[in-house]
Amino acid sequence: MRPVKIVTDSCSDLPKELREKYDIDYMMMNTVKDGVETPADLDWNNIDPRDFYNVMRGGERYTTTMVPPAEFQKYFRAELEKGNDIVYIACSGKLSGSVNVGKVEAEAILKDYPDATIICVDPINACLGEGLIAIKAAQFRDQGMSPQQIVDAIMPICNNVNQFVTVHNLGALKAAGRVTGSSAFFGDLLGVKPIIISDKVGNNSPLKKVKGRLNSLKELANLTIDAVEGEEKPLILIGHADCIEEAEKVKEIVLEKVPDAEIYIAYIGPIIGASIGADAVGIFSFGKSIERFGI
Repeated sequence: MRPVKIVTDSCSDLPKELREKYDIDYMMMNTVKDGVETPADLDWNNIDPRDFYNVMRGGERYTTTMVPPAEFQKYFRAELEKGNDIVYIACSGKLSGSVNVGKVEAEAILKDYPDATIICVDPINACLGEGLIAIKAAQFRDQGMSPQQIVDAIMPICNNVNQFVTVHNLGALKAAGRVTGSSAFFGDLLGVKPIIISDKVGNNSPLKKVKGRLNSLKELANLTIDAVEGEEKPLILIGHADCIEEAEKVKEIVLEKVPDAEIYIAYIGPIIGASIGADAVGIFSFGKSIERFGI
């Protein structure tokens, strides 16, 4: 059997430590500002993350692109030339068209490599939820599974990724069209902080509203504690948009109730950051099915 490469994209927000630990690659999308495209580097080689988020705090916006066809062509062909097969864990198809672009490029490229396999997967998750699916795919690969076996194993557990995110305000999400039902659900109540989940089809949807920032952070932690109940040594990923102290607070609360959890904190990367805005905090884990929320 041919070796299998697991690759994701800039939406996964996996830090270098985890990408190296699980041998996961990623393909870059782009941010766009003033008509200039910049590769969305998860290691922040193109811009300091504090500068990036300060631009947004100042009221300016970044827009984003999908993974360009040329990026797919470059990566896919390079790995096939090495004799590898590929499983691409994309951003949720409800939030990005990259998975569809990948499928088109893979179909064309495979004509030149008839013995190879490329499978492009919509994991109905984004951000570190997408990253968790990529980690699980890498674990299945390391168990000796083929590309199709990996996909067959991860698809049934995509709805077991629990995403709980709070944002400083809904401005960036509204502008980017990244959350459903936001206006009707939240209105303009002063001090209300939304809790947003990835729903069963891969949209970002509002779950509830909480009064006050600290209470919203506690709610993120408590929802995760409930989600991972019964899980042994759960892997929990916390992302932050330049507010690491608050991410550390969420970690502290979780560890009080789940002391055996393996928790990593990472910056929310340029693509998700452009949509979610500065000072967002999100927590991601496997656990109970998100279908329990009926969203």
